[in-house]
Amino acid sequence: MPVVFIPTPMRDLTDGVTEVNVTGNTVGEVIDALEQRFPGIKSRLCRGDKLAPGLQVSIDATMTLRGLRTAVAPASEVHFLPTIGGG
Repeated sequence: MPVVFIPTPMRDLTDGVTEVNVTGNTVGEVIDALEQRFPGIKSRLCRGDKLAPGLQVSIDATMTLRGLRTAVAPASEVHFLPTIGGG
């Protein structure tokens, strides 16, 4: 099962859990599994059928632009990270 690293601002929903194994073949399925275990987390990670503004997802240390459709392997590491702006 993929391991998801819970961002610090969302740990209030996970009782401080920092990482969790969940089922899912895509980022969207992983988020749905997280929602089953930690109600309310999906609304922080998503807006409709997209990642929430200001969030990026990294699968196995690779940033992706495919969002919720991104494939996740059984041994993947999933990180939700804030986007970094610059100027």
